[in-house]
Amino acid sequence: MTKPLKIVIPMAGFGTRLRPLTWSKPKPLVSLAGKTVLDHLLNMFRSVPDFKSAEFVFILGPSMGDQIQDYVAKHYPDWHVDYAVQPEMKGQSDAYWQAREYLHGPMLMAFSDTLIEADFSFLDQEKSDCIAWVKPVPDPRRFGVAELDDAGAVTRLIEKPQNMDNNLALVGCYYFKESEDLISAITKQIEDEITLKAEYYLADAINILLDRGIKMRTENVETWLDAGTPDALHETNRYLLSHGRDNTNELGSLEDTQIIPPVFIHPGAKVSHSMIGPNTSIGEGALIQGSTIKDSIIASGAKVTNSRLETSLLGHDVTVTGLSGKFNLGDDSTASS
Repeated sequence: MTKPLKIVIPMAGFGTRLRPLTWSKPKPLVSLAGKTVLDHLLNMFRSVPDFKSAEFVFILGPSMGDQIQDYVAKHYPDWHVDYAVQPEMKGQSDAYWQAREYLHGPMLMAFSDTLIEADFSFLDQEKSDCIAWVKPVPDPRRFGVAELDDAGAVTRLIEKPQNMDNNLALVGCYYFKESEDLISAITKQIEDEITLKAEYYLADAINILLDRGIKMRTENVETWLDAGTPDALHETNRYLLSHGRDNTNELGSLEDTQIIPPVFIHPGAKVSHSMIGPNTSIGEGALIQGSTIKDSIIASGAKVTNSRLETSLLGHDVTVTGLSGKFNLGDDSTASS
């Protein structure tokens, strides 16, 4: 690649499906397996050619974007990151349109709640104009799919097909050899007002490119994880803990506490007289006393005392005392018997 690879992540959505966790923070900063969703997403790209020279473009929403900028400045101070703002939620294509001043040369994009296991190291040798990452699924009707010709080239993208003839679901990750081509197609899409429910969908812009004759192919992924709903967040937490994020062997002695792997307990958390796990992550500064917690995500600074939690999501600095059950509590909440 003669120009730096742009890695573009739209994150302007309100994260309504993850409320109350997202009332006070953007979805990418929700806790997941000992990190944030954003950390896992950024780690996904480390196999790209010449990763240290890659330039990130984050497309933020009109509110709480400062939290993303502060987090990146603190945890990734040496990375090149540009920011654009999508002032209105007018769809995927509109998000990229708002970032057009930064989009030159090759670009790799992924939606902010899409986590995949993929090897991107081949991109500097790629011959196609565009790649869509896909995963075969039993029922494609809930997804967008890629339609292929007999030679395996993409002929069209279809949103939520009515039949099950094509099961190659689009996972929300794309590569463009020339990002200017995409911006040109989005310009045409906006001029022609090609929308669905008043939103500009990326699939329509890509179909414009296909009509113009670009060469597009698919790349299969085996692992496709989601972090956009509470159920998906739990499922992804379980997967990550059982695939490398478990730190049971590093915990040392915890006072009168039983650990059932896999778990992640931050070294700065304090846990005593409790049973933790399986599939539980506990953040920095959390305090757990006399409690049983399983299949849950406990964010930093949370305090849980004399409680039994299962399949729960606790935001930052939540306090739970003397309760039993399943809870989904946003930052700074207090719940007690």
